[in-house]
Order: sequence, then C-alpha cells, then structure tokens
Amino acid sequence: MSETTGTFLVTHAETDSAVLRDVDTGQLHPLELGGDLTEGEVLRATIAPEPPLEVVWSLREVEERWVVDLVDSDLAPTTHSKELVEGIDVGEFQREERAGRGEIHVFRVPDDQLEAAAADVLADEATLARAARLEAVRVEVRTADPGILSVRYLPD
Repeated sequence: MSETTGTFLVTHAETDSAVLRDVDTGQLHPLELGGDLTEGEVLRATIAPEPPLEVVWSLREVEERWVVDLVDSDLAPTTHSKELVEGIDVGEFQREERAGRGEIHVFRVPDDQLEAAAADVLADEATLARAARLEAVRVEVRTADPGILSVRYLPD
C-alpha cells in the first residue's frame, strides 16, 4: 500500500488512536495515534500505512481541517425547496446543486414522522460524510408541514 491523499471524516478519536473514513470510498483507516483529532472533524490530508504489517495508518500531512456545523433550523424550507417536491410521493426525494457550491436535498416524509426524520438526518454519520464530500461547513435541516424535509449542504 502507499500514501493516500483525500478527504476523511474522523469517526472515532482518542489520544492513542483514531479512525478515519475516506468520504469518497467509505474505506476505514485506523490511525496509530489520535493526537488532537476530534470525532466528527473533517480532514483533507495525506495518510500512509505503517510497516511492517501496514494495517495501521499515520497522518503524514494535514492540508485542511474543519468541523461541520449541524443545525436543526427553525426556518421553513424555501419556496424553491417546496416546489422541488411537488408531485413526488412519500419516501422520495429530490436533489439539486445550489448556485455555486453545495446541494439541497428535499424529502417527502409522512407528517407524523417529520421531526423524527429530521433528528435521524442530524444524527447520521452519512450526513457528515456527504457534507465533507461537498466541502460543506454547515448542514441545515428545515421542516414544514405537510411532510417536507429540506437538508441544505452549505459551503463556507
């Protein structure tokens, strides 16, 4: 194996160990030292396997690091977001790139499951991984009756 450069989500962090998830491939990389890493942090970095077994990795260089702010917003989805889900069934969603960078995902969910769905999105590690892939620094979840859930991945 050789060095790998990419964007990684810190899925576990302690002083003496950490686990990085490559947000493009999903591959997990256990680190021999966690150092000052924090769970949920995103790194654009280069890592390399440690000999002789090459089952543990080490950080070679960190180009950039950031934390994604997860927000359960009091704001309602925008008019545009509401238009995106017109005519789709419960359980379906629409995805659209934002002007510039980032994305908006709008879901149609049962009215009585709206708050639970918002909580699930905010608690899901996949939300952080997607935000990292999109270089987002903020994920904003907005809800509205009837059953519209908007997830906005916002860049800096």
